[in-house]
Amino acid sequence: MPQADIRHDWSRDEVEALFALPFNDLLFMAQSIHRQYFDPNEVQISTLLSIKTGACPEDCAYCPQSTRYDTGLEAEKLLELENVLSQARAAAASGATRFCMGAAWRSPKNRDMPYLVSMVKGVRELGLESCMTLGMLSESQASELAEAGLDYYNHNLDTSPEFYGDIITTRTYKDRLDTLDHVRKAGMKVCSGGIVGMGEEQNDRAGLLQQLANLPQHPESVPINMLVRVEGTPLENEADLDPFEFIRTIAVARILMPVSQVRLSAGREEMNEQMHALAYFAGANSIFYGEKLLTTPNPRGNSDMALFERLGISPEQRHVDRPPQAPSPHFYDAAAT
Repeated sequence: MPQADIRHDWSRDEVEALFALPFNDLLFMAQSIHRQYFDPNEVQISTLLSIKTGACPEDCAYCPQSTRYDTGLEAEKLLELENVLSQARAAAASGATRFCMGAAWRSPKNRDMPYLVSMVKGVRELGLESCMTLGMLSESQASELAEAGLDYYNHNLDTSPEFYGDIITTRTYKDRLDTLDHVRKAGMKVCSGGIVGMGEEQNDRAGLLQQLANLPQHPESVPINMLVRVEGTPLENEADLDPFEFIRTIAVARILMPVSQVRLSAGREEMNEQMHALAYFAGANSIFYGEKLLTTPNPRGNSDMALFERLGISPEQRHVDRPPQAPSPHFYDAAAT
């Protein structure tokens, strides 16, 4: 989808000004922009499967899969192909249009690539969009996955550049940006977002979204995760994030990246129905569906469908590109008021 007339030059002050808008004004702006690009009563459904669990050497402070923390998680080897495809079939039968596969690696080893390629091809043959998150990728690995037909690659920035060092020390912010660059140059779509509620300030949430919105091309998918506090990780006792602050983050993401799908990801288990409804109104139009996200709980699928019915929301059947229209200038002018 072309992105003419969509901004990639947001200043930190402008983004912080959006966060500071009165709540109703912010949601009105986000919903108005959302309606220019998407059906406001349609949500894309993705399913996420952990294809290799635990034993990750990284020190991400939120992650139960790190070898550095005792969380009681048992490490598992890379799943066999038929096991993955069986779960992909079940996801398709439950209404998912995208199947995401995640492995707890710093980066995949070359010996793993043939298996990953087979998984991508198998998922595509089922008529599903494919997505993977495998850690950092080299240029050659990105090209190999692209040639196999991988639609999306997920690699989150997690937080702002300023707060990043408080959360992760085993890879740099530049490492993450380099992987996104390799993915984009290989021709795949980018899935990149972050995690909120890790003890960051509002200006860090603004900084995360500024980084994503100022990429040369916006990520096609922007997952916004609420921290899931896991016993044994450094963030197990982190205080709750104000729910309205989470909704503000969704709304600002929608305004900055109007043609991206904004996804409710981890942390939905802790959100009530009213918070889900506000998130959809603020511009969220994608969710992970099912009972588990990698290793943490997720609302049961039938609960999501029951809420969709009450709200008049339908699962997206298939992504259809819509010609973008430039948002009215007064929406962006509001950031300066």
